[in-house]
Amino acid sequence: MVTAISVLGSTGSIGRQTVSAAEHLGLPVRAITANRNTRLLEEQARRLRPALAAVYDEQAAAQLRIALADTDIRVASGMEGLLEAALVAGADCVVTGVSGSVGLRPTLAAIDAGRRIALANKETLVCAGTLVMARARERGAEIIPVDSEHSAIFQCLAGRQPGELRRILLTASGGPFRGWTRAQTASVTPEQAVRHPNWSMGAKISVDSATMMNKGLEFIEAMHLFAVQPEQIHVLIHPQSAIHSMVELCDGAVIAQLASPSMDLPIQYALTWPERRPSQTPTLDFAALGGMTFFEPELSELPCLCLAMDCARRGGTAPAILSAANEAAVALFLQRKIGYNEIYDCVADALSRIEINQTSALEDILLADSAARKLVMERYT
Repeated sequence: MVTAISVLGSTGSIGRQTVSAAEHLGLPVRAITANRNTRLLEEQARRLRPALAAVYDEQAAAQLRIALADTDIRVASGMEGLLEAALVAGADCVVTGVSGSVGLRPTLAAIDAGRRIALANKETLVCAGTLVMARARERGAEIIPVDSEHSAIFQCLAGRQPGELRRILLTASGGPFRGWTRAQTASVTPEQAVRHPNWSMGAKISVDSATMMNKGLEFIEAMHLFAVQPEQIHVLIHPQSAIHSMVELCDGAVIAQLASPSMDLPIQYALTWPERRPSQTPTLDFAALGGMTFFEPELSELPCLCLAMDCARRGGTAPAILSAANEAAVALFLQRKIGYNEIYDCVADALSRIEINQTSALEDILLADSAARKLVMERYT
C-alpha cells in the first residue's frame, strides 16, 4: 500500500472519489489540482492541507492564491503546475484523474520518478500507450488501472502467467441509448447523453459512454495495459454492470470480477494493491439483481466504437488523432454547437484528413493531437 498520494484532477468525479477513498484509508494527500474549479479546490485544500494546489487555468490560479493566502499551501498554475503536482515531495503514488491528453506529460514525469500511477486518465494510454508502458518498464514504475473494466481485468489476471490469457471480455452497459438506431440518436440532447443508467460520471466520459467511444478507448487502453492484440479483446454488452469485465484463460476457464457499479473499489484497490482493505463500496445484492444478460454489440449502429477499434489496429498516431478529435467534438456537443451524431463525423473527418505516422515519439503524438483539435474546431468556427 502506498503512503501518500497526489491527485491530478481532484475536483472531477474520479478526483472527488479518490479524495474520499484517501480519507477513508487515512492516506495523506500531498498535492491536488483542478482545471478551474477553485471553489471546490479551496475546500479540498483547507480540509486536506496538501503542500501544493495547482490550477491549470492561469486566471483561476491567481484567484486561488488570494483565497489561500492565509495558509502555507503553495499554488501553482498551468502545465508546470500539473508537473509539480505529479512530482510533489512525499507522494509515492499519483492518481491521474484529469480528463484528456493533458494528463500525458504529468504521467510520464511521475513514471520517470518511479512512482505508482493509479491510472484513471485513459487518453494517456490511448495516445501514447507504447511510449508510456515502455517507460514504466524502464523506470520500474507500477501502473495500476482505475477504470472499473481494466481494474477488473487486472484483478482477474492476478498471479497468472502471460501465456495463460486467451482473450479479454470487455463488458459495456451499452449506455443510455442501447438499441437505438443512428436515426433515433440524431436529436439527442446533452442532458440525455449524460444521463447514464448505471454510473455517475463526469459529462465528457458520460457522453463517450453514450456514443460507445468510451468502450473503444478502453479497447485501445487494454491492448497496452495487458500487452494483447486487438483480436484478443471482445466487447460484450452487459446492461446490469455487475460484471466489470472477464478474462478467458487458455484452458477455457473464464474468471469474472463482480461488484456494485461504484468507482470506490477500483480507486481504493489502486491505492492499496496488493493488499485489500474494507471499502465504501456497497455490497452487491444478487437477489435484487435478479439476473444478468449479455449481448453482442450492434456494430452497424455504433460507428464510434468501430472507429476506435479500427484505430487500435492501425496504431501509430491514429489513436491520438481519434482521442483528440473526439475530445474536441464532445466539448462542442456539450456547448450545443454540434449535434450528437456529428461527434462521429468530426472524428472520422480528422482521421481521413490528418496523416497517420507509425511512431511512438512524444513530439509526433502531441503534433497529431494538436492537429486533430484544430481541425475539429475550425470545422465549426
